[in-house]
Amino acid sequence: MKLFMKKFGLVVAGGVIQGFGMGLFLFPHSIPSGGAGGIAVLFNYWFNLDIGLALWIVNFSMLLFGVRFLGKRFAVWTVIAITVTSISIDFFEQSYIPNRNLILDLLFGSVFLGTGIGILIRQGVSNGGVGVVALIISYKRKILPGKPLLIVNGAIFLVTAIAIDIKLIFLALISQYISTKIVNQVCALSFVKAYTFGWRKKP
Repeated sequence: MKLFMKKFGLVVAGGVIQGFGMGLFLFPHSIPSGGAGGIAVLFNYWFNLDIGLALWIVNFSMLLFGVRFLGKRFAVWTVIAITVTSISIDFFEQSYIPNRNLILDLLFGSVFLGTGIGILIRQGVSNGGVGVVALIISYKRKILPGKPLLIVNGAIFLVTAIAIDIKLIFLALISQYISTKIVNQVCALSFVKAYTFGWRKKP
């Protein structure tokens, strides 16, 4: 029970921190936090659907698709993470920041996003979205998920940029670069341990 509560607390913390970065800093500028974030931004732009709700729908849909490959326990923890993240996004989006600065918001949002994702990954939990698809591809092809994740996210970023503003693809890529660096710092070498699909790191 003690280990369960510790993991639960860290998963909630990771979801809140991730939601804080997205809801308070990135989404007010329509900067996608990832593939799922890009789709959520598009749903908000096209259908005026609440971003937190849109993100939860996208994440949950992807997760249902991935349960068969990643296991039910993984799915349960990921549902908790994406639910906490979506609630946090809705909460923090209500906050008002006067005299916003795009560069600072991009920096702070990416740092908090990467920190939240890193905490989740250290617990063996996905932050949902197209990360699940990337993990399935990596599982089937016995490769690390970085390349498929970059390709899928890049395609979604491109569509988001064309639909809303071309500069968004550059902001999204900068955010991905910063947040990925933070994830690496938080996770150290825990990523391969968290998702064991049979691959091995090259010497």
